[in-house]
Amino acid sequence: MKILHIAAYKFITLTKLEMLREELFKQCQLFALTGTILLSKEGMNLNLSGLVENINQFKFFLQQDTRFADLSFRENYSHTISFKRLKIKIKKEIITMHRPAIHPELARAPSLAPETLKEWLDEKRDVMLLDTRNAFEINFGTFQGAVHLNLQHFSEFPSAIQSLQHHQPVVTFCTGGIRCEKAALFMLDQGFSEVYQLEGGILNYFSKMGDAHYQGECFVFDERVTVAPAMFRL
Repeated sequence: MKILHIAAYKFITLTKLEMLREELFKQCQLFALTGTILLSKEGMNLNLSGLVENINQFKFFLQQDTRFADLSFRENYSHTISFKRLKIKIKKEIITMHRPAIHPELARAPSLAPETLKEWLDEKRDVMLLDTRNAFEINFGTFQGAVHLNLQHFSEFPSAIQSLQHHQPVVTFCTGGIRCEKAALFMLDQGFSEVYQLEGGILNYFSKMGDAHYQGECFVFDERVTVAPAMFRL
């Protein structure tokens, strides 16, 4: 029995959150999906697991909503369900940074496709690969030569970057891309001259480029604990 795991997010101004929560809960129950969906006024962040046909039905449901029709999904397969239950929560932020002046629903830093990042790394370009994840996640794996800030929580990121040089080009990355939406914008706001975000994060990179320039696996916040590049080719 093949299980499909999907992750997606979108920064978009949302209203009537309770109504949206109820609608999403109903659909997830209908298709027997487990996982987590976070909702806030700034957007939606979801990580779900279920049978392939059920996940595809849920994706079709989302695509009928103009707000979510362009969602980009990171997908991988396994033979086990990765979440024990379904949780849909309304939060102040879908990724906590405590910087209300940063609005990723209104602006976006330049993104870098996985293919382009691999090309840059092959060429040994002078760029700083900045891992925006927490320290315990990085212990499971990261890009070769990547810099990290020894974060315990992502909300520490704004103060932690003050020690970095502002002139070197930076490519930020995280698990699925959501943290970099805020991280890269904040760095540009703080005067860093050239900042990119890895499109779709490590999970998207695995699906396109495998383990090129990457050491180890990628920590994920579910029962699997980590995923390896090979899991995206099942």
